[in-house]
Parts: sequence; structure tokens; C-alpha cells
Amino acid sequence: MATTGTDVEAGLVKGLGAMDATTLVVGSMIGSGIFIVSADMARQLNSPGLLITTWVATAALTLIAALSYGELAAMMPHAGGQYVYLRESFGPLAGFLYGWTLFLVIQTGTAAAVAVAFAKFLGVFVPSISAKNYLFGAGRLGLTTQQLIGILVIALLTAINARGIRTGAIVQNIFTIAKTAALLGLIGLGFIMGRNPEAVAANFTGFWRNSSWDFHTIRLVGVAMVGSLFSADAWNNVTFTGAEVRNPRRNLPLALGLGVAIVSALYIATNFVYLNVLPLASIQTAPEGRVATATAAVMFGPVAVQLMAAAIMISTFGCANGLILSGARVYWAMALDGLFFRKVATLHPRTHAPVFSLVIQGFWTMLLTLSGSYNDLLDYVIFAVLLFYILTIAGIFRLRRTRPDAERPYRALGYPVLPAAYMAAAGLIEILLLFYKPNYTWPGLIIVLLGVPVYFVWHKKEVHP
Repeated sequence: MATTGTDVEAGLVKGLGAMDATTLVVGSMIGSGIFIVSADMARQLNSPGLLITTWVATAALTLIAALSYGELAAMMPHAGGQYVYLRESFGPLAGFLYGWTLFLVIQTGTAAAVAVAFAKFLGVFVPSISAKNYLFGAGRLGLTTQQLIGILVIALLTAINARGIRTGAIVQNIFTIAKTAALLGLIGLGFIMGRNPEAVAANFTGFWRNSSWDFHTIRLVGVAMVGSLFSADAWNNVTFTGAEVRNPRRNLPLALGLGVAIVSALYIATNFVYLNVLPLASIQTAPEGRVATATAAVMFGPVAVQLMAAAIMISTFGCANGLILSGARVYWAMALDGLFFRKVATLHPRTHAPVFSLVIQGFWTMLLTLSGSYNDLLDYVIFAVLLFYILTIAGIFRLRRTRPDAERPYRALGYPVLPAAYMAAAGLIEILLLFYKPNYTWPGLIIVLLGVPVYFVWHKKEVHP
């Protein structure tokens, strides 16, 4: 059934240490979301206390999930990560549906979005780079300078990662350290010199206003968490590189827990800075949702636009690198199982990188960049992403029962209570989204279910070549 394993993966280079794995978690998580989504969340929640509560709840859920995944990562440190966990827990169809959705839009769509976000903020320094400046054509049949830069970023990062895991890891480390330093700078300066008495009085007097702690409030928090959950997403990407991590039975759980804890602390502190500098009304009305830029403008004046543009460029470049580096490992693992193009299962003889997988991923990501529809697709898969997280954690329970004697160097913290609590909380969010954001849920389910007939086509080809 599955061919992914130690013998086949011997061609991969164990080039990631504990620090590399941790920076991959941190760098993949921090994109552009933390600089933007709090504005929309504040509009939905209309309460400083609920805004912080939503970020804290997101941190708690993400950390529980990461610490739960650690058991699976240590138990099965293979290329493909979550794809392998689902395959081994519920069969090849479950793994394929995850990989299908990941390739179709989750990984590639996110990479396209953050590459275009890089180009968008580069436009602050180079005004000719714009979504309105067409090189040729118009609308979806044209190419803008912004799209061109996004495509070039994808091509550059694909080429960098084709040179091998160490080259990709070095780029990841540099940009992760830089973006973390930028966030720490915003946080430090926000607390030290950014305190705005008007904002403090407006936000922290009546901190819990408009929160009655009834079902209405639970619904508000659950629906608003979509923004914070996606800002904290992609932490699982390090599991895709499991076969290339040194001492993975120790370093994968460590990187998952430490990386998520670092980012969660940064995100919560950043939102306290927003409330320390801007009244809630100013957060809600930040132009184009750029709450970080509005915060920096109060502290630094007009130069803040350039400062935040540079910070977001660093952040999105590093995020795109992490997505491109890790995603290719999933499709490589799928190809080994006969569930993707066979050429994708090859490694470059010199760099030992899954170059063809990187190329196919890069090509599709570029097409999504040109389509202009990737943001819609990302909205549609919110439901599907959470569904796969729930299924993967359910796999811990299943494997504990079906493989009780399997080696488990690390066991999920607080099992069975904390993993079950995650499944219950994420399940509640799914139900709320079904009822209150149906436009975001049913299309996501359709994308996943379209993978069912595709799976049987691939499976038939493998059985009857």
C-alpha cells in the first residue's frame, strides 16, 4: 500500500537540526496576517477583551495541536508528515485527500498570496509595482507588475530550494530571525515609547465591554478565530520534512512545541501593543486593515509606512520560502505511494532535493498568482484545514488502539484530555462556520470531495499500470 519509509527516504539529506526545524515552524507561521487580521477581528468582536481572548484561545488550541502532533511526528518521522499520519491512521484515501487539497490550494494558494503580498509592499518603495499597472492585457487575462514580482519570488525560492535542504534552511533561518526581530522591535517600542493614554483609557476601561459570555459571545469568538487561526497556521509544515530532520524523535516534537509557543507569545504581545497605542475604533477602521502600520504611524510618523512595508516584505519572503521548502516533500511522498506523477518521486542526484516536485509546485503556484482567485480559494478551505487537523489528532486515538506496541518516543501532552479538548473546540468552530459562514464551508468541502474520484483514478493507475 505505502512505500514511504526509511529505505526509500535514504536519498534525502538529514540537513535540519533543532534550530532549523524551529525556525521552519516560526517562519512558516509568521506571514502577513498578524499585521492585518486584527482589524477585521476587532470589527466582529467590538471588544478589547474579546480580541485578546480570541488570540489567547487560538494560541492555546494551536499549542495543544502542535504538542499532540509531536507524538505522530516522533512515531513516524517520514517525508510528507501529516499526509503520512492520515494515511497510516485512516488509509490512503484520507492521506490523498489531504495532499490533494494541500497541492490544489492550501500550500500553493498560501504561497501565491504571500508572494503577491511581498510584491504589494515592495510597491511602497517602487510605485510602478502595482495591481493596476498592467504589462499587457487586462483583468484576469492580463499581467500586472505586482503579479510579475510575485511570480519571480516563487521562481527564485523554488530555485533556491532546488539546491538542497541546507540552502533552503539557511534562507529560512536568516529571514525568520529578521522577522522575529522586527516583531520584537514593534512590541518593545510599543510598550516602551508607544503608550497612548487616550488608547489605554479607551481600551482598558471597560475591557470586557460587549461580552456577555453567552452563546452569542461564543459564536462571535468562534467565527472571528478564522483570522487568528490562519495567522497561526502552517506550524505543521515542519512535519513534512520529517525525514530530513536530525534526531527527529526529539527535534520534531521540540520544534513544534517551542516554535508555536514563540509565535503565540509574539502574537498576543503584538495585539496588546495595538491596544496600547490605538483606541479600538482606530484598530477597526485601519486603512485596508493595516493595523500594524497604523500603530507604527502613531509611534514613528510618516516613516512608519516604509518601516512596516520592509518588515512585511521580510516576513512574507521567509513565509513563502518555508511553504515552498516543505510542501514539495508531501507531493514527493504521495508520488512514492503512486498517488501523484511518478516523476515527482525522484530526487536530484547531486542536491538530493525533490526538484521535480518543487517545479510542479512552483508552476501551479504561479498559475494561482495569475488567476487572481487564490484568496477566494483560501477562504473556501478554512473549513477543510480544520477538518484535517481534527482528523489527524483523531488518528492519535486510533493508532493508540490499533498499534499499542508501536514505539512512541514522545507522547501527546495531556492525552487523552487535551487532544480531545482540541477536537471538541475545533469541531465547535466547524459547526459555527457551517451555520454562520456557509459560503466559506461548502466550497471547501467540494474541493476536498472532488479528490475522491481523482484518488481512484491514481489508485487504478498504480494497480493496473
